[in-house]
Amino acid sequence: MSTGADTSMDRLPGEQATIRAAEAALSGRQRGLKGLLPFLGPAFIAAVAYIDPGNFATNIQAGSSFGYLLLWVVITANLMAILIQSMSAKLGIATGKNVPEVCRERFSRPVTFALWIQAEIIAIATDLAEFIGGALGLHLLFGIALFPAALITGVFSFGLLELQRRGFRPLEAVITTLVGVVVVSFAYEVYVARPDPGALARGLVPGFQGSSSVMLAAGILGATVMPHVIYLHSALTQRRVIGRTAAERHRIFRFEFFDILIAMGVAGLINAAMLVMAAGLFFGVGEPVATIEAAFARLGEQAGPVAATLFGIGLLASGFSSSSVGTMSGQVVMQGFIRRQIPLFARRMITMAPALLIIGAGVDATTALVMSQVVLSFGIPFALIPLLLFCSNREIMGTLVNRRATTVAAWAIAGVVISLNMFLLYQTFTGGFSAH
Repeated sequence: MSTGADTSMDRLPGEQATIRAAEAALSGRQRGLKGLLPFLGPAFIAAVAYIDPGNFATNIQAGSSFGYLLLWVVITANLMAILIQSMSAKLGIATGKNVPEVCRERFSRPVTFALWIQAEIIAIATDLAEFIGGALGLHLLFGIALFPAALITGVFSFGLLELQRRGFRPLEAVITTLVGVVVVSFAYEVYVARPDPGALARGLVPGFQGSSSVMLAAGILGATVMPHVIYLHSALTQRRVIGRTAAERHRIFRFEFFDILIAMGVAGLINAAMLVMAAGLFFGVGEPVATIEAAFARLGEQAGPVAATLFGIGLLASGFSSSSVGTMSGQVVMQGFIRRQIPLFARRMITMAPALLIIGAGVDATTALVMSQVVLSFGIPFALIPLLLFCSNREIMGTLVNRRATTVAAWAIAGVVISLNMFLLYQTFTGGFSAH
C-alpha cells in the first residue's frame, strides 16, 4: 500500500504519525476532514510567499493610486498561482524530484548553470522584500530603528529555521498561525474601510490607466506568482508522502490540490483585502500613499490606532514567516541545480547581507520593496517555462501529465507574463514611463 515506508527511518515521531494517517487516508480507512488533514501544510508554506511584504507595498500603492482599478489583476494573479502551484506540487509527487533537479537532468550544463544564476538573483530579491518587511513591522510598532529591527528579524528567522530540525509539522503549524494573524489583521482593515460595492465590482473588469498602472500590475504579478516558490513547492511534496503506484500518486495529488485551493484562496483574499483597504481609505483622499510607513500613519489618522496596530502586526507576521521560506527556497535551488548545499543558517547569514546594506544605506524601504517585486516578475518565465515543459511530458510525469486544457492555460499565463515584462522593459529604456 503506499507511502513513505522507505524513508521512515529518517522521519521524526511527529512525521511518522502524519505518514501513518496519510496511509490510512490513501487506503480509504480514513475519510473526510480527518483524511485530508495529513496532506495539509505544504501549500500553506508556499502561500506565505504570496502574502510577503512585497505584496503590502504593491497592493497599497495600487489601491491608493488607482482605487479598485487593479483588483482584477490581484484576482487573476491568484488564479494563476493556483494553477502554477498545483503543477509544481504535481511534479514533486509524480517524479520524487523538485524542479531544479529535473532541470539538471534534462538540460545542458550551461543552461542549468544560467538558470541557477538567475534563480540566485531572484532569491536575493525575495530575501530583500521579506527582510525589509519584518524590520518595518518592528519599526512601526515599537519605534525601533530600522537597522537593529533588521537584526531582530534575522534572529527570528533563525528561530523558524531551527523548527525544520524538529520536522515539517512544527514549522507548518507556526507558519499557518502567522498566516492566520495576517488574515485577522486585514479582515479588520476591510471592515473599517467600508468599500463601495459598485466601485469594487468595477475593479473586477480588466483595464489599465497609463503605464504607471501597468508597472504596478507587474509588481502585483511579481509579488503574487513567485518564482522561488515554484521551485520550493515541488520540493515540499517530493518526499513528504510517496505514492508507489500511479493510482496512489493520483490520490495524493487530489488531496494536495485541496491543500492548494485552501491555502491559495486564503492568500488571494488577503491580497485583495490589502488593495481594497487602500482603495477604500486612501484613494482620492490627499496624495496617494507611496510608502508602508505613510500607510501606517494614515491608518492611525483615518481609522484609529487599532487599525494601524493591526496593520503593523500583519506586516510583522508576514515578514517573519516569509523570511524562512525564502531561505528554504534558496537551498532547494542550489542543491537542485548544481548539487551543492550549504547549511541553512549560513545561507541565512549570506542573504541577510543585501537587506542590511540597503537599510544601512538609507534607501527608501517601500521603493526597494516595489522594485524587488518587479525583479521577481522577470524571473517568473525562467521557473514557469521549465515547469510547464516537464508537466506536459508524459515520459516525466506518467499518468499525472497535464491535460491539454491545462497546458494551453499555462502557456497563456507564460505568454501574458513575458509580454508584460517586455512592455515594461520598453517603457524603462525609452523613457516612456509616466505617472498617468
